[in-house]
Amino acid sequence: MSLSLRDQMLKAGLVNEKQAKQAGKEQKRQQRLEKKGAVEIDDTQRQAALKAMAEKQARDQELNRQQQENAERKAFVAQIRQLIEGARLPKLDSEDYYNFVDYKKVKRIAVNPVVRNKLVNGQLAIVKHGQGYEIIPRDVALKVQERDARRIVVLNLEAEEVKEDDPYAAFQIPDDLMW
Repeated sequence: MSLSLRDQMLKAGLVNEKQAKQAGKEQKRQQRLEKKGAVEIDDTQRQAALKAMAEKQARDQELNRQQQENAERKAFVAQIRQLIEGARLPKLDSEDYYNFVDYKKVKRIAVNPVVRNKLVNGQLAIVKHGQGYEIIPRDVALKVQERDARRIVVLNLEAEEVKEDDPYAAFQIPDDLMW
């Protein structure tokens, strides 16, 4: 059976019987005064513990929010990757290239005349995917643009119908110039 702290200190000779009784009386007197409200209770430790718990809860909430944002970001990236990989056109092996600008650098992608016309008319778009570029249909490009607009490299406006009263209808704008 274990001894109380009082008994252990008596046995070790650190205090005598008179000092132990006096400490016990003082402790009981302090408890009586606290119950009556005559003495303020020293609750700084309790307040410090509550403050520490509140700080820990705030840190935990911030960590949870960051983890949730990371999970959402990963889900967006996975959705974009799935959209692009599901709708991309196969790579062409051609001597004809479509030139475009990406971050102040001129890049090029192999195309044929049909794909070039669709890119110019806005029916197809060029998006960044991994370390390269992919050609995808306009509707998929719009979905990708909703999630991450930085991925879209080339997305021309759809060619509008020529209006009958347009005075410049006879003049064609050469959008598909070779560089």
